[in-house]
Amino acid sequence: MASLGDIGVSAAINILTAFTFLVIFAIVRLQPFADRVYFPKWYLKGQRSSPVKKFVNLDFRSYLRFLNWMPAALKMPEPELIDHAGLDSVVYLRIYWLGLKIFVPITFLAFAILVPVNWTNNTLERSNVNFSDIDKLSISNIPMGSPRFWTHVVMAYVFTFWTCYVLHKEYELVASMRLRFLASEQRRPDQFTVLVRNVPPDADESVSELVEHFFLVNHPEHYLTHQVVYDANTVATLVEEKKKTQNWLGYSELKYSRNQSKRPKRKTGFLGCCGEKVDSINFYSAEIDKLSKEIEAEREKVRNNPKSIMPAAFVSFKTRWAAAVCAQTQQTINPTMWMTEWAPEPRDIYWHNLAIPFVSLTIRRLIIAVAFFFLTFFFIIPIALVQSLANIEGIEKAVPFLKPVIEMPAIKAVIQGFLPGIALKIFLIFLPTILMLMSKIEGFISISALERRAAAKYYIFILVNVFLGSIITGTAFQQLDNFLHQSANDIIKTIGVSIPMKATFFITFTMVDGWAGVAGEILRLKPLIIFLLKDFFLVKTEKDRKEAMNPGSLGFNTGEPQIQIYFLLGLVYAAVTPILLPFIIVFFGLAYVVFRHQIINVYNQEYESGAAFWPDVHGRVIAALIISQLLLMGLLSTKAAAQSTPFLFVLTVLTICFYMFCKNRFESAFVRYPLQEAMMKDTLERTKESNFSLKGYLQNAYIHPVFKGGDDDDESYEICEEWDEESVVPTKRQSRRNTPLPSKHSGSSTPSLSEANL
Repeated sequence: MASLGDIGVSAAINILTAFTFLVIFAIVRLQPFADRVYFPKWYLKGQRSSPVKKFVNLDFRSYLRFLNWMPAALKMPEPELIDHAGLDSVVYLRIYWLGLKIFVPITFLAFAILVPVNWTNNTLERSNVNFSDIDKLSISNIPMGSPRFWTHVVMAYVFTFWTCYVLHKEYELVASMRLRFLASEQRRPDQFTVLVRNVPPDADESVSELVEHFFLVNHPEHYLTHQVVYDANTVATLVEEKKKTQNWLGYSELKYSRNQSKRPKRKTGFLGCCGEKVDSINFYSAEIDKLSKEIEAEREKVRNNPKSIMPAAFVSFKTRWAAAVCAQTQQTINPTMWMTEWAPEPRDIYWHNLAIPFVSLTIRRLIIAVAFFFLTFFFIIPIALVQSLANIEGIEKAVPFLKPVIEMPAIKAVIQGFLPGIALKIFLIFLPTILMLMSKIEGFISISALERRAAAKYYIFILVNVFLGSIITGTAFQQLDNFLHQSANDIIKTIGVSIPMKATFFITFTMVDGWAGVAGEILRLKPLIIFLLKDFFLVKTEKDRKEAMNPGSLGFNTGEPQIQIYFLLGLVYAAVTPILLPFIIVFFGLAYVVFRHQIINVYNQEYESGAAFWPDVHGRVIAALIISQLLLMGLLSTKAAAQSTPFLFVLTVLTICFYMFCKNRFESAFVRYPLQEAMMKDTLERTKESNFSLKGYLQNAYIHPVFKGGDDDDESYEICEEWDEESVVPTKRQSRRNTPLPSKHSGSSTPSLSEANL
């Protein structure tokens, strides 16, 4: 069990590591060769150019100001930051700010009231439980049935009310920021477009004709144009393969230009490792020609094969108001047909999943739910192994011959204070990729939805395995000897005492993941190495150098759940073991500065959702509050203080009521678009830009990327600005169930009134 000295060693290691990362970054960022790695966003905006003929910065005066990036990161005001990086990035930063606003006052209260209450007892000294000096600051040091437990109950109320107050203010602020952002934002295709899915089959009309006919009939004054959804995944695969081949061709040509006495060679077999050796440039050129022909043939196949058209389409309207009405209403009596939703912005679409039949989505999600359940709960086994080995006793049992070395004070301090956190961090490194793949299989059609879904899975996984799993398995291993020599009635009491003592593990985890990890983020060592390799081996032109940059993005699917674990730890341990709180405050403060710098200078967000993720953030903080209350309720019941349970139960009910209030009050701003705002923006736009061609702007906005730039002209639809009341809606249908008037193209005569009413 980690002692105060072990925590000190861990703190020293992680502070030194974080400081080293920050110093290296502060120096390397001044070097011309790394300029595109640490300031790529300004290059993408065209406001920065590469230093001329420089590799190392020889201006020694600039090194005297090597830490000026910190105040510079805080200078840009929030409105300017929204214009610069988007609302998603700014609201993401507010999650860190929210942590500071919640935990700074809680920490002062906890150390002023709870720490003295816990410390002025000697319960642990008179017990047979393994403990350290840190544990004497926890609730475990209070004797059974003591009236001092009422202090913890009262403080639980204070912490909950303060957290709810801050959450309410923040939810209200973010909701207003979102509405202002949507009202002030420039014209975007998704503001006028809905995605319609589950278009019913029709024997007489193609999907395109059916969609046009349906919306001309049901939205006659507002329908503008549409784009059907193609199953173009095969074409996309070929296009991606062609890009990779072009990269290899560029590399071979660059290699030859540097040494023209020898043509580059490669083997034709698997991965270039076997087979006949041929000229690389000729080989890749031939492959590109071959792929180009295959791509064009596949494009024609997709265009001409009705089976390649999915029963879905992007439908655009003349106004935002009309799009909002369509997206937020039911189109037919059957709610499973002609299902409409807001279309994602074009750069947010995950095109691969648009080809998945709608009827298979439920099956896919059921399968993934089962797979995620087994992944989550069976992962407890390796987590338990990590917890058992990441302590002195576990290592000595696994490798007894190392016992003399392990028992050395310096080695022991490192193992107890550093190893558990780093072991868990390494063990979870591949998890985000697995969870994102599972979300893609579920069939979500936008990158933002994929990231939010993966984030939800990641949070549940962390909650079950990192938090609950570490507490349960870690406590069991630490108190194993006590469990074996106690009666069954006493075991639950030992668990109740030991759970707060697990805070030492989470302190080390916070320092490894939250301190050193965040400092490592700003160094961007991996992107720096990759860019330098590309710059040396592949770059021939300024365009190549621009493509070699990898600005990255925030990565909501991993970043937000990792932040939430600190909300969970802080709220759970605030009334139990407050010593954890200062470490969490350091994390939120450091992360806020670091990620503000990254958002200003580095990250290039792939999409803009208008902070649609905020309800998820709010809900998870509320979940952490409820978990903290339930855990405290369980702890007090093992400490002969069960009379306080009803008071904590009432607190939980009040917290749930607060969540429902915020959901009903604010969540609509994140899932709906107010018709009043849409009408105002439409009116203002018509007044300022009366001659703007909206149809031309939207016509090709939602064409699959593999068709752009080719000769794949979509159908050209003509828009009638004014529909005559007697005009006929074109249709090839033989049935007139939806349109009592026949098509001009069908050749049938106009029916009589009695026929039309059949």
